[in-house]
Amino acid sequence: MFVDRLLATLVHLRHAVTHDVPACWFGVDRSTIARAIGEVRPLLAERGCTISRGVRLRTLAEVIDHLGAGGKTGIIDGTEIRVRRPAAGRKDRDRFISGKSKQNAVKTMVVTDGDGRMLFRSPTRHGSCADITHARRSGLVRLLEAARQPRSSRMPTTRAWEPGPAGAW
Repeated sequence: MFVDRLLATLVHLRHAVTHDVPACWFGVDRSTIARAIGEVRPLLAERGCTISRGVRLRTLAEVIDHLGAGGKTGIIDGTEIRVRRPAAGRKDRDRFISGKSKQNAVKTMVVTDGDGRMLFRSPTRHGSCADITHARRSGLVRLLEAARQPRSSRMPTTRAWEPGPAGAW
């Protein structure tokens, strides 16, 4: 139905999800979703509903620079996703048990802007990794510290202080 194709297209464009997500929701193959998006998107463009290309941020450093340059607010969220327990005999089976939820999970870090648009998603890590450790390993802490430092490393030139007469105060 057209309404389903329109909904799948709008979800894809608004949330930047892969074609697999709407395909799962609607119970169809991902190629069907790709074809539906290809049909509906030009119809939206004819009626003035276009999606601007905007800024494409590929790395965490680009996201931090983008937020800092515009003075924008960023929201960082460490998200846990429950997963099935790894197979018995697997050497790292216990690494997936989260200290926070005491369940088998993987973690990812998501950075969004103030409007809730996702700007960056880190690679997933096993659940036993703490959120701050995940942020450090992805380089977020180092990038935020570097963003706080002044851009210029040159020291300003100053004159040496000369002591005045004893009774000048």
